[in-house]
Amino acid sequence: MNSRVSTTSIAASAAVLLSLGLVGCRSDDSSDSSSSSSASASSSGSSTSTPGSGDVVALAEAFVATLDEDQAEALQQDYTFENATNWSNFPNALLTGDFGFPGGGAPSGGPPSGGPPTGGGAGSTGSTGRVGLQTDSLTDQQWSALEDLLAGVTGSAANEGFDEILQHLAADDYLTDNGGGDDYGRGDYFIAFLGEPSDSGTWELQFGGHHLAVANTYVDGALAGATPSFRGIEPFETVEQDGETVQPEQQEQAAFAALLASLSEEQLSTARLSETYGDILLGPGNDWAFPETSEGLVGSELDDEQKALLLAAIATYVGDVDDANAESILAGYESELDDTYVAFSGNSSISEVGDYIRIDGPSVWIEFSLQNGIVLEGAHPHAVWRDKQSDYAGLTS
Repeated sequence: MNSRVSTTSIAASAAVLLSLGLVGCRSDDSSDSSSSSSASASSSGSSTSTPGSGDVVALAEAFVATLDEDQAEALQQDYTFENATNWSNFPNALLTGDFGFPGGGAPSGGPPSGGPPTGGGAGSTGSTGRVGLQTDSLTDQQWSALEDLLAGVTGSAANEGFDEILQHLAADDYLTDNGGGDDYGRGDYFIAFLGEPSDSGTWELQFGGHHLAVANTYVDGALAGATPSFRGIEPFETVEQDGETVQPEQQEQAAFAALLASLSEEQLSTARLSETYGDILLGPGNDWAFPETSEGLVGSELDDEQKALLLAAIATYVGDVDDANAESILAGYESELDDTYVAFSGNSSISEVGDYIRIDGPSVWIEFSLQNGIVLEGAHPHAVWRDKQSDYAGLTS
């Protein structure tokens, strides 16, 4: 069977997404409030352009120019494996040991070693966990410059990329206002430059906080790695926060459910894992630990429509990267579809706590797992996109 979807590659995947209602208009064409900067502390609009690598450096330098000396020192960190891997899905208060568990529960999804990472590095502010500059110190002008930078390195589609980040920040504000208290909110995120932004050499733009990790590594001016990329969301149901509609992970769940719904009973049986999974395997603190043997249903056993659905599910994660790089990355994953496996446990609807699905290819690795709520009742997802070749741009130690 041909390794490429027989219809037009990227266009076919986009058409599937559109037919499922998973991707809306581009954020610069939409009037939806989720594309505006109302989700930020800034009152001014943010760029939705997709700059080249030189523009990323210029946007990074423009952000630095808004900072005072102490903030700039906190932002700039060493490019080391220790700093690059110092990300988490936990609220930052949990990493510092100053966390009150709403409802008596504790967040799941920590490092398998048994505890959250510690450290922080020279110049970090307000935390012994994540490195970098904490967003609670940013003025409106600084937020605006940060948003311009984030918009420049992420995708432009509604509910993906930059729009997704804005909704994640709004979701954490929603938790603050609905039982989570001060342990949540957009002020508890961190931005770090690991190495100095430049079109020569290597540096990483790291941005993250509760349920969010962005890790773009640039080598000689080109994006060399966009993973690990973590996404989770609570609440998972659609809510409104400060005029912002929060629903950024629902299209991922719908894409996975549509893929599994397309499988025959025999294919579903092959795809079903023998074990159940309470959370993702390749979470924070579990780097380069990909299973040696792939499990599930291999892509060569899918028909063209099913391959398009598989590519569409992958696209909901790759689409978080700036549009030009996303197209290139997705084309590479498409060329490997015949050797890419789909596997799941729990319900094929991927709708209840304990449901789990993974996509495991020669390069791509994506996991999606539904967890119990921590602040709110109901399920919420944890998901990670990793790349077996370019996690941390290949940095392993």
